Amino acid sequence: MAPALVDYTAAEKELYEFDDLKIGVKGLVDAGVTHIPRFFIHPPECRGNNSSAPQNNGADGVEIPVIDLEGFNDNDDRRVKMVNAIRYACATWGFFQIVNHGVPVAVMEEMVESIRRFHEQPQEAKMEWYSRDFSRKVNYYSSGDIKGRAQPVPAEWRDTLSCRAADDQWDFDALPELCRHEMKEYMKNMIDLQEKISELMSEALGLSKDHLSSTGYLKSIKLSGHYYPACPEPDLTLGTIKHSDPSLLTLVLQDKSNGLQVLHNDQWVDVPAVDGAFVANIGDFMQLLSNDKFKSVEHRVLATPLGKPRISAVSFFLPYAKDVLKPCGPIKELLSDNSPPIYRITSYAEFMSHYRVVGQIGGRALPHFKL
Repeated sequence: MAPALVDYTAAEKELYEFDDLKIGVKGLVDAGVTHIPRFFIHPPECRGNNSSAPQNNGADGVEIPVIDLEGFNDNDDRRVKMVNAIRYACATWGFFQIVNHGVPVAVMEEMVESIRRFHEQPQEAKMEWYSRDFSRKVNYYSSGDIKGRAQPVPAEWRDTLSCRAADDQWDFDALPELCRHEMKEYMKNMIDLQEKISELMSEALGLSKDHLSSTGYLKSIKLSGHYYPACPEPDLTLGTIKHSDPSLLTLVLQDKSNGLQVLHNDQWVDVPAVDGAFVANIGDFMQLLSNDKFKSVEHRVLATPLGKPRISAVSFFLPYAKDVLKPCGPIKELLSDNSPPIYRITSYAEFMSHYRVVGQIGGRALPHFKL
């Protein structure tokens, strides 16, 4: 028998009570739950087994672009091909994978293992980090930003360790000791990779290669270590709801688990785990700055069936912290009589304020800023 539709307004009190326990979704699994609480149950049309069935990658010609960065520093045809590939992927998919990016595989594997180690430590040891005060440098929490939403919606079957820095200046001593060394090495590599991607994306827009870097875009990084525990009823819930990112660019390191999907041509397409690859996706604010030359895209994560948990490290690239109140709009070098501005002048702070209202419930922030 199919479960009854959930009154999320009534269930929200139960969700807050669960959150106050500070045990996370992992705590429910450890307690041996065989049926998920009702506040995790999603409407039938939103679940992974709905009518928009996922397409198997490559089975019918649908393939997420994979871009090889080998020879990045060479001024030859390989560089031109990289730029062209980035331009195509950002304009048509908003999603792509990058390989031969320079981040050692050992660093990537150790990062995944450190996230696992944090989330699988005894519950009492994690509780000191549990907080929804997002002004802190480090937070551990469950099910997304449940208290910043415009209306009650179902919770997500996911726990998160979130870390942030002002610009690219990290206070590594503030990180949990259990994963501090691995995160430090990982973030050093991500800062270097950010410079490469920034150059290629600038050139793909027809700008000088230092444009995005010199303007301070993509300079701040927020890191989220997601842990998706195995779910006893995965067909009723989601690990992450359908959404687009508010960032300029997001880089995802995923383990060998499946579950990540991108919405392409109104169909959900699986994003396969490629050894040694990062998944990259364009964020909403990059679409605004590029005046729709680059497109953000909606994506989601299915709940993990019984077995091993899914683990990912997600790096969100954002503007300089000191510039979040600075007025900005579509990059003026991209505008012309034939390409007038699509979006109004705003600031990243204003954009994020609106995103927190609509993005947490699966909405899009971009339409609010159109002229």
